Amino acid sequence: MASKLIQRSTHEAENPFEVTLREAFCFLEPNLRPPFPLTIPTPEEYSNLNRAVLYGILSEPDLAKVHIKHLHGFVIDGYKYFTSMLVKLVNESYGKLIESAKRQLIWVTHEMINVRSIGFDGLLVSLLRQIVGGDFGEVNLWLCFEMVNLFSRKWDSLLEDEPLVLNGALYVFLRLLADHCCVSNIPKIKSLKKIEIDFCVKMLREKLSLCLRIGRDLLRLLQDLVHVPEFRSIWKDLLYNPSAFGLDEFLNISQIYDTRTSSWYFLLRLTPEMESQLRFLLTYVKFGNQKRYQVWFSNKFLATPESNTVVIDIVRFICCAHHPSNDIIQSDIIPRWAVIGWLLKSNMKNYVEANMKLALFYDWLFFDEKVDNIMNIEPAVLLMVHSVPKYVDVTNSLLEFLFMLLDNYDPERKEILLRGICTALGTILRKGVVQSLDVLTGCDMISPNLKERLGMLLSEAQ
Repeated sequence: MASKLIQRSTHEAENPFEVTLREAFCFLEPNLRPPFPLTIPTPEEYSNLNRAVLYGILSEPDLAKVHIKHLHGFVIDGYKYFTSMLVKLVNESYGKLIESAKRQLIWVTHEMINVRSIGFDGLLVSLLRQIVGGDFGEVNLWLCFEMVNLFSRKWDSLLEDEPLVLNGALYVFLRLLADHCCVSNIPKIKSLKKIEIDFCVKMLREKLSLCLRIGRDLLRLLQDLVHVPEFRSIWKDLLYNPSAFGLDEFLNISQIYDTRTSSWYFLLRLTPEMESQLRFLLTYVKFGNQKRYQVWFSNKFLATPESNTVVIDIVRFICCAHHPSNDIIQSDIIPRWAVIGWLLKSNMKNYVEANMKLALFYDWLFFDEKVDNIMNIEPAVLLMVHSVPKYVDVTNSLLEFLFMLLDNYDPERKEILLRGICTALGTILRKGVVQSLDVLTGCDMISPNLKERLGMLLSEAQ
């Protein structure tokens, strides 16, 4: 039978979830038109009704309002089951949905916000994760526009019911804007950038207390947008005029530096499929056997020059959101540092490489053992150590970048960065991540200036 929801090739099996929805729809179709039955459904009948109505909404756009009215009439669980099916569909099949089904999906998402369905925040997060970084295709930009438009239109209700999801949206659209502001020759990108900027500026200007919950990575994203006048103004106020935000508890930018960003935010910039493939690589693939997986991953997710910007998000995810167990760390599974090293050696633009290195070292700059996790800083030091001597150019490049950050990232608060880096190094040595850094300080292939500066940091760290 031809699919009305999910695209598939001639020889591809039908999607089991779509089959379940369609079977419920076909079985109950006579009951899906007014006048609706007044009988109270059994639990099994209730589940089937939810499935049938979902299929009807997605496959019959002209009758969607009839189906949603029917749903409102019989729902007894706060739309929990219905919303959970939407989340499943988005997470597992969004990329294969036909165009009309995607449009209906956005429409019914608006409806779930209107009725405050149980789990609608998870639905919004699932949709945000389907926006692919570095993808300027029409389909992806359409989803971008629909989602930022949704968050703008539903601002008040989201602020009241699920403010954290607004934070997630801010993180996503700030990150996307860094990509979108690099291009101008794509149809509709100008109007998309405007609505993205308007949403983000409104969040930052009117709800800074909420935005601050993102933590230090909020500043990492904002610094990528200082060339945009609206964000340059915000950046200046954060630095020199914090009272402009009308928030008594916000005194200076160092408060944001001190707040570690939850790993939840880093998941928002990877699609579920990308996350799954990365976790598989870092959990099951043996070191030495990874090349074919890396080639497949590159062809799938990093095939175009524009898509390379996603490596920034991948590095942040690997450092902060994927922490392997001790068993895996001690096994022959490919370590995190090796995957990051592979990504670093890939062909990318200079600004992408710089932002990737910043993503790798960011927690070093503000490391506080009381609030930060040593696993977040481990990959960088192991990559530098294990790159000697075969890939010593990587070690030199990373050390040079670390000292460049120390000198230039925030000159007015250099003592904060110095303390963070020294604390990171001291913790790394004390916890035995590496026994010593003699392999770096004693290597003739590393720049004497870099070795001298590293030695000075180590003496302060100890």
